[in-house]
Amino acid sequence: MMHNWKKYEIMQQEIRPLVAVDIIEQLHRQFAILSGGRGKDGAPIITFPEYPGFSEIPDEDFLNVVTYLTSIPSLEAASIGFIIIIDRRRDKWSAVKASLTRIAGAFPGNLQLVFVLRPSRFIQRAIADIGIKLYRDDFKMKVPVRIIMLNSVSDLHGYIDKSQLTRELGGTLEYGHSQWIHHRTAIENFAMTVKTTAQMLQTFGTDLAETELPNDVPCTEELLSSHTEQHYKLKDELKLAVKQGATLLTCIREPVTRSATSKLSPDELENVATVERLLAQLDETERAFDQFWSKHHLKLEQCLQLRHFEQDFREVKLILDNLMEVQAGFTDIGDSVSRVEHLLKERKQIEERGQEPLEKAQSLALHGDQLIQNNHYAIDSIRPKCVELRRICDDFANETKKKYDILGKSLELHKQLDKASQWCEAGIYLLASQAVDKCQTQEGAETALCDIERFLDTAKDHQLLNGKEFYNQFDMILTPEIKSNAQRVLQKLEDVQEMFDKRQVSLKKLAAKQTRPVQPVAPHPESSPKRTSPRSIRPAPLASNRRSVEISSPPKSISDADLSKKKSVKKSKGGIKIEVMHEASQGGSSRILVMSESEENLSTRRRP
Repeated sequence: MMHNWKKYEIMQQEIRPLVAVDIIEQLHRQFAILSGGRGKDGAPIITFPEYPGFSEIPDEDFLNVVTYLTSIPSLEAASIGFIIIIDRRRDKWSAVKASLTRIAGAFPGNLQLVFVLRPSRFIQRAIADIGIKLYRDDFKMKVPVRIIMLNSVSDLHGYIDKSQLTRELGGTLEYGHSQWIHHRTAIENFAMTVKTTAQMLQTFGTDLAETELPNDVPCTEELLSSHTEQHYKLKDELKLAVKQGATLLTCIREPVTRSATSKLSPDELENVATVERLLAQLDETERAFDQFWSKHHLKLEQCLQLRHFEQDFREVKLILDNLMEVQAGFTDIGDSVSRVEHLLKERKQIEERGQEPLEKAQSLALHGDQLIQNNHYAIDSIRPKCVELRRICDDFANETKKKYDILGKSLELHKQLDKASQWCEAGIYLLASQAVDKCQTQEGAETALCDIERFLDTAKDHQLLNGKEFYNQFDMILTPEIKSNAQRVLQKLEDVQEMFDKRQVSLKKLAAKQTRPVQPVAPHPESSPKRTSPRSIRPAPLASNRRSVEISSPPKSISDADLSKKKSVKKSKGGIKIEVMHEASQGGSSRILVMSESEENLSTRRRP
């Protein structure tokens, strides 16, 4: 396993392109430079300045530097072919030959033209002339390029414009090798920064995409905070990278900004283009990351909203479920007016307890609606919970109304029963309070009748119901206990009404009879009495307001049957009697005793 990893590292090193920092020491020797000049056809120029120890440069170092220099120009420029200028004016022919040989054997790019500034000393120039003729064919065999031997830089100017040559070659092109290395290092560092930043963003994005959303509020808040903090750090890295690129761009353009007459070399223009391309790549990467982060952040925020919603839903539903249980257990409808009124107060307290959680439930349902309208990703989870919240609220409200309706009916029922009982008590008291002696006269009987009629009218004022109406109105809430109590009260009401009916019949008969004067009757001649009555019969005085006469003793014409009927009238212990004398239909009169119910019986009926 370790062997494979080492092999992978070696492959990575082999395929990784050279950068300035890798060969910084070799570049600083300045045995080869890319000045930035161009040939007439746009070919890049590589210059080999005078370098005393050129032949002593290791092959690897030479190859690395030349390979690096040929990799810098654009592909378009490199495809034209490179122009090489070898400056050996102060050297020997052997150095020229060594340079040509090394270039022919190791130059990695497309080589178009080679200019050689041959040694300036006479003897070496002569040797070079001879040597080049002997060497040219061998050189062409390896590198099919044109080699031009030049005696001076003025000859070089005939092939390449002076503006594309450095001062060392008699040109006007500004070139500083240290600055060139600094720019190359900075550009490559910036390119590495852009690459590293892009990899960091990609890694972070992959981590975010693979993150599972938590199931509770604290973990979701922690994850949101952690990801947001990482996002801010990466954004800072992006800002630093952009700042680095902008600073580098300013440094490359510095000659132009410093002097209006200055112009950037083609290589410098390519450097500007490279940095701008890297900045554009960085900007594109940042936009893509911002779009991804925006979606991920929204998802995290929606997740947190969902977890809060679910937590609030569980809390509110637990409270509402408890209220519904309390409400479901509230089945007592009371057995009296005071009890029902107490239950109504308890019912009010339950309603007040439910007010706050019901408002929270409604508010939470509205919040759920807003989440759905905002295209929350968990719509399928939120919508049923909103429906459930509103259902519970409706159930509570409906059940509350139902309980109030039932208790209201119960209150009305017991008020009706109380009114009926009170009316019965008052009626029994009225019947018991009507004196017997006062009812014996027509005026007394009529007065009693008026009192009864006025009292009976109060039944309408009190809206007393009969048994059928009562059951029709309250049958839905009648429990066995209430029904039994109602039956007793209704039976008492019926009994009292029957008592009034009987009393009315008796009083109406008394009020309807017309009294006649009683005339003394002489004894029949044929049948004289055997004995004299101890008391003489006195005629009853006539009165306008009396229709009956009380006779102390019955006349002889009263039959035994009448006497027997008179004796058969029941006398209750402690009873109140109303004695009414009815006139006989045929001469003479009879006395009938009409009795009211006993006080004991009336007292018994007063009790329900």
